[in-house]
Amino acid sequence: MNYHDPVMKAESIDALGIRSDGIYVDATFGGGGHSRAILQVLSGSGRLFGFDQDDDAKRNIPEDGNFTFVDSNFRFLRRYLRLHGVKQVDGILADLGVSSHQLDEAIRGFSFRFEAELDMRMNQSADLTAKDVINDYEESELVRIFSAYGEVRNAKTLAQTICSERNYRNIETIQDLIHVMEPVIRGKRNKYLAQVFQAIRIEVNDEMGALQDFLKDCLEVLKPGGRLVIISYHSLEDRPVKNYLKSGNFEGKQIKDFYGNIERPFKLITRKAMEPSKEEITRNPRARSAKMRVAEKK
Repeated sequence: MNYHDPVMKAESIDALGIRSDGIYVDATFGGGGHSRAILQVLSGSGRLFGFDQDDDAKRNIPEDGNFTFVDSNFRFLRRYLRLHGVKQVDGILADLGVSSHQLDEAIRGFSFRFEAELDMRMNQSADLTAKDVINDYEESELVRIFSAYGEVRNAKTLAQTICSERNYRNIETIQDLIHVMEPVIRGKRNKYLAQVFQAIRIEVNDEMGALQDFLKDCLEVLKPGGRLVIISYHSLEDRPVKNYLKSGNFEGKQIKDFYGNIERPFKLITRKAMEPSKEEITRNPRARSAKMRVAEKK
């Protein structure tokens, strides 16, 4: 499997402050790189739960009695931990990036570098695909997606162009979509394509809804003093993470108690987001946009 070493592995494991007998969650198991690093620190009584909805991730499950794989989206964190008899944990790690393996597998349809069906599902048993979004969504919905999730400047023009084309034929493949987009691409071509593909992927997988559900569950299942470590890759992810860790809500509103004290459910361990070293970015260019935030439940 083509999984690269995870981003900021040493920094994220250190930030978790792992106790050898603790209970931890790798909420984005993927290639298992973070999980294997955590397992090296755990003793016989320690436990690690790895969540992933991608079938390919199952091939990376380590043979370790301390590890339990949970075949689920991390938005159901609390539910599945309870099914395993766990109400609280000592630490949670989430790396929100699309894995190198997913990007490099042409058939998955995540990357504009390949020719494949428009898919982009992280959970391959899910119903909604990128093809459905492009061919079935109303023009206004496409505008919303491209604008909100891809920050595409000419979102309305792009949506109109797609809707005009699909009046004549279905847009089935990556290259079909790129061909339709070519006349309206603005600025650097690869950046524009990346923004559009990001927007479609976020919609297909309801990534923003899943992230909010996950963060709320983290507050529920973390023990007081438990650590939450989150690595994000664009402002759409980083903003709700930053707001939630600072204020316990996604708008970043300061809520005061009866006595006027600001209620903060987390203590921020990192005031500013940590970023990868220059050496790591040189070794793995996909790490360049990573931001890591760490908080401790009060």
